[in-house]
This record gives sequence, C-alpha cells and structure tokens, in this order.
Amino acid sequence: MKIPRRLQPLVDDGLIDAVLGQLMSGKEAQVYVVRRGEEHCCAKVFKEARQRSFKQAVQYQEGRRGRNSRRERAMAKKTRYGQREQEQAWLNAEVEALQRLAAAGVRVPAPLGFVDGVLLMEMITGADGLAAPRLDDVTLGAEQAVAHHHAVIREVVRMLCAGLVHGDLSEFNVLLDAAGPVIIDLPQAVDAAGNNSAAMLLRRDVDNMRAHFGRFAPALHDTDYGREIWALYEAGELHPDSTLTGRFAGDTTAVDVDELVTLIEDAREQEAWRLAREAQDEE
Repeated sequence: MKIPRRLQPLVDDGLIDAVLGQLMSGKEAQVYVVRRGEEHCCAKVFKEARQRSFKQAVQYQEGRRGRNSRRERAMAKKTRYGQREQEQAWLNAEVEALQRLAAAGVRVPAPLGFVDGVLLMEMITGADGLAAPRLDDVTLGAEQAVAHHHAVIREVVRMLCAGLVHGDLSEFNVLLDAAGPVIIDLPQAVDAAGNNSAAMLLRRDVDNMRAHFGRFAPALHDTDYGREIWALYEAGELHPDSTLTGRFAGDTTAVDVDELVTLIEDAREQEAWRLAREAQDEE
C-alpha cells in the first residue's frame, strides 16, 4: 500500500521497514500494521487536535502534573504555547500509561517507541496469528462472558493499584487474544489519586463492562464491582489479588453538613492563597 504521510519519516529513518495495511480508524487515531525486520507491530497515528472527536476534557486533564511550572501556568491560561504543550502532554499520556501499566503486569500492548505523534507498539494477535478482535466483534457464550468479565475486572484492579483509571473503557477498546482480554487506547487515562473524577470514571468503566458482558450472562447485571473496588481503594485495602464479591453496601451514616461546608471553605481559602502566590511568582 501507499505509505501514509505521517509514517514516511519512520520508514526513511529505518524505524519501520514496511506498512502492510490499515488495521482500524477511531476517534483518536488510525492504526496500521507495520513490519520491523521480521516482526509485525502496530503504528498508532494520532490525529491532529482539530480532527479528533474525543475532546481533551478538563475532567481527564486534572491531576496530570508536569515538572515545569511555566509550562503548567501557560497550559492553565490556554496561551498558544500552553495549547501546544497541552497537546504534546495529551499525546505523551498514552505512552506513559502503557509503560506504567506494563511494568505493573497489566495486559496492555507493549510500547516500542513514540516518534512525531506515532506510537509504535506490540501487535496483539489471536490464536490464528491474525490481529486480535475487539470485544464488540465477538459473540460469547454465558460461561465465556463470565470468565472474560472476571478477567477484565482483574485488569481494572491492577490498573488502579498502579494508580490509573482507564476513563473510557468499553467493548471497543478491549481486544481478545488467545489468553483473554487486553486493554487498549489509554490517552485519556486519569491519575486515581489526583483526579476528582477518578471514582466516577472507574465506576463508569466497570458499568460499561457489566452492560456488555451482561448481554451474554444476565446474572452479571446484579453485580456492583465498581463501587466495591473504589471503596477498597479508598480504604487502602485494594491489592492486585484482592478477593471481590461484586456486592457493595453503601454507608448510611448521616452527613455532617456543617463540617462539609467548613471543609469546602478551607479548600477555597487554600486555593486563593495558592493563586496569589503564583501571581507573585510571575511578577
């Protein structure tokens, strides 16, 4: 096939030897099968910001901290420089997440390199040696659905133990290879400890998986792994091998409204102090 413009520099530099074909096109990127020596791998070409339908919502950006305070302020103020830096940070996020999760034993494609907005990574294959199918493309028996659901929940737990929440998990970004589910597409992954939306996003990820697998195994609709997992995480009791029940009993203790208002006011004062200090530093 004709080599796509974005991949030509990688061919010219000898990072890949050939482009064999397009594997898929999504809201974030186009994925190609490429050859490096005798190895087949994937090249994920991220679309330019104006072409992407997935928005870099503040919800996903919160908690991502850089080492450069000038860059952080520029990103917050949305200056031209800040927007360029924010775009680069968004593109780097998937590489960093894959490296972090692979090191933690999460089943994700191994990252092989990242050059000019192109992510080279391991190609996930099925038992036939061809590209592994997405969950959305597979019809499951009830027993298979329960087994794969259990495996995905285990990966979600491992991810959270590594400090990350996928944030957009669905049947469209889970592949099935010969050994089971593999999690893909992570540019929007959020920091579990630093993002106020992390609990909601984790529950949504888990609920999406429950809804999908529940089509084949209706008993899964009665489970509540999302809230159970987050409760264990908040209590400092979540481990990769934690025993889960799929049941959750919420706290019925009455909320102390006065104490809550005091905490909110304290947080506002601390934020006002922080902003004032930043303004002084810029002068």
